[in-house]
Order: sequence, then structure tokens, then C-alpha cells
Amino acid sequence: MKRIAVLTSGGDSPGMNAAIRAVVRVGVRKGLEVFGVERGFCGLIEGRIKKMSFNDVAGIMEKGGTILRSSRCEEFRTTEGRKKAAVKLREHNIDGLVVIGGEGSLTGALILYEEHTIPVVGIPGTIDNDIGMTDMCVGVDTCLNTVVDAIQKLKDTASSHERAFIVETMGRESGYIALVSGLTTGAEAVIVPEVPVNYDTLSSRLLEERKRGKINCIIVVAEGAASAYEVARSLENRIGYDTRITILGHVQRGGSPTAFDRLLASRMGAQAVHALLNGDHCTMMALELGKIVHVPLKEVIENKKTLDMSLYNLAYQLS
Repeated sequence: MKRIAVLTSGGDSPGMNAAIRAVVRVGVRKGLEVFGVERGFCGLIEGRIKKMSFNDVAGIMEKGGTILRSSRCEEFRTTEGRKKAAVKLREHNIDGLVVIGGEGSLTGALILYEEHTIPVVGIPGTIDNDIGMTDMCVGVDTCLNTVVDAIQKLKDTASSHERAFIVETMGRESGYIALVSGLTTGAEAVIVPEVPVNYDTLSSRLLEERKRGKINCIIVVAEGAASAYEVARSLENRIGYDTRITILGHVQRGGSPTAFDRLLASRMGAQAVHALLNGDHCTMMALELGKIVHVPLKEVIENKKTLDMSLYNLAYQLS
């Protein structure tokens, strides 16, 4: 193996740049030529492939987003689109590909390997932490710190005005962000897609707390469970508080990555290069009990991560 490439695909997550940096620098130190693919799978189809050096990744570890930029590519979902991508890799004599992204991106990498035998290695990069067989994905820790900081600030004004704040987080099918941020900020309620919510029961509980003298209320809802506006309508005039809505949106994806995410991304990026060199193809780098391990991509896709219900129960008990 002489030439490898790296791309970022799907939604960006803090720490992707640290992973890119590790792939480039470890690859170069191993005597490889390393190329960056701009704009994910769309850029791969278009042949937007450039050689990268040590200097190209200098000073990027502390930056959010991805210097290679990202996209969601409908054309890559087609057989013809993936064929174009494989042709471009072969035109540039690329021997292996590192894909950094979420479930959709890793699925694309798996199919590219199955259809065209392109050696691929995945790095899980998504703030939702919904990738199977890894304890954490790149970007999750930074996202949680951003959300926790926002909720703590909202609690200050909630107490000052004796209000309820309904905070909507990201998480289409996964309630991880909402659950962990709600648990670690002492939210009065957490609403996630994995657990049906009974608004009658919830409103009664919150009203009782208000009658006991509670002066603020924080309700964290994952966007995949309900919109903040839907929750507000369901609880309006039933909980004893004036309500306000805050939708955190894409601010959750940005910002300088935490030390944890920089370290995790760097370790995974380095191990991705080693995996390609050792012939350990069609695998994903995963964090397991503090160690970076290689797990088959096929098993990752087939084993979607589920919400830890013990954390959900703990959040309820402590609220």
C-alpha cells in the first residue's frame, strides 16, 4: 500500500480535524502518500482529491468542523455513483480510504468495499453517539459540553423569572444528547424518542414540584421525540410556570473540540492508518473500555446502538 485517502462525510462533528491530522501525519511517517478528498463522497465522485503534507494539517486540531468540508451525497447512494467514486480512486492510484462520519457514511464505505473491493476503514464521527460497537464517537464530548453550558445559563434566567425552559437538542432517532445533558444539569424532565411520553403524568409531576416551591424548570427534548413547540403546547397552563423555548440547533456541532475529542480522534486516526497497512480492511475504529479496537464494519451497521435505559432511569430518579 503506497497511497491512501481520507474524507469526512455527513454532518460535521468537533474532532474531525484532529482525525484528519492523525491520518495524514501517521501516513506520511509510514512512507505513504496521503490525499484528502474535499466535500465527502460528492467530492470523491467529482475527483476533488489533493495530496496532503505535514504542513497542510498544521494548527487544525483545535478547530471545529472539517477542513476537507463535508456533504450528503444522493448520487453516492446509487450503484452508478459508487462506480464513479471507485473509478476516481483508481485513477489516482489510491490503495485505501479512511471515511470519517456517521452511520450513513460508514454504510457507504461498507458498500464501496463490497461492490468494488476498495480497502476502507471507518472512524465514527457524529455528535449523536448512535454508532454501534463503540463507547463514544468523535464529537460527542464537545457537543455535550456545549449543551450543558447552554442549559446552565438558561437555568440562571429560569430561576430569576420563575419560568420553565424547554430546550430542544439534536438527535433524530437517538436521545443520547438530550438524556446525558439533562441528567448532568439536573433537568426536571428528559424527553427522548426511545421512550413514549405521557404528558398528563409529566405535567402533574411538574405542577406538584411547583407547589412545593420549585422556582425553575428545565425540560430537555430530543428533536426526534418532539419539537419544543409541541412540548410547550402539551404542557401549557398545566405546570404552574410561564414557559420559554430554546432550540439549540447547529451550535451543538461547532466549537473547538475538547481534550477528550482531540485525543479520541487522534488515536482513531492513527489506528486507521495501521489497520490499512496491516490489511485489516473494512473495519471501524472503536473505543472499548478505554482502548481503540478494530471492529468489522458490517457488524457495526447491523448492530445499531440503543439508549442506555439505566441512565434514563437514573435521570428520572434524580429529577
